[in-house]
Amino acid sequence: MKPRGMSRITIADRRLFRLGTLVAVGLIAADQATKALMLQVMEAHPFGIQVLPFFSLVAAWNPGVSFSLLRHAGTFVLAGGAIAVSLALLFWLTRVEALVTAIGIGCVAGGAIGNVIDRVRAGAVFDFLDFYVRLPGSQDYYHWPAFNLADSSITVGVLLLLYDGLFHRVDRAKTEQS
Repeated sequence: MKPRGMSRITIADRRLFRLGTLVAVGLIAADQATKALMLQVMEAHPFGIQVLPFFSLVAAWNPGVSFSLLRHAGTFVLAGGAIAVSLALLFWLTRVEALVTAIGIGCVAGGAIGNVIDRVRAGAVFDFLDFYVRLPGSQDYYHWPAFNLADSSITVGVLLLLYDGLFHRVDRAKTEQS
């Protein structure tokens, strides 16, 4: 018997909920595995490894969020915020009825939790992918901030959610009106 005043969360589509959850868990595992591997590799190469003329592997610790914003906010404030967002995403996942949305939510939640693990364990997020370009006529390289698999999955997830919101929601609305 459930306590008075407590409502049970219903899941709109169990298959999509499972898929989104599996995507999140798979990305968390892959993110942590790639970070552990790259930490070992970078111990032997403290100045990085140039892989291509525009790409290197580096060891960078980001105490903030994207582009090192909020780096002075504190580990547990940032981790708590990411956990709150992930819980909200999982609640949203219970209401999902579209494949793209389920995958997008799984990508964002998995990436967020992958970075939370780093933040709680080390006080910062380990980034190792460094892309850069040298503009014609310049001697300086312009670097994109280093990132990791979790950051990439968050980006892909947001793009999937934007795509779904911009294009598929319109299609569903037209279908519902017919």
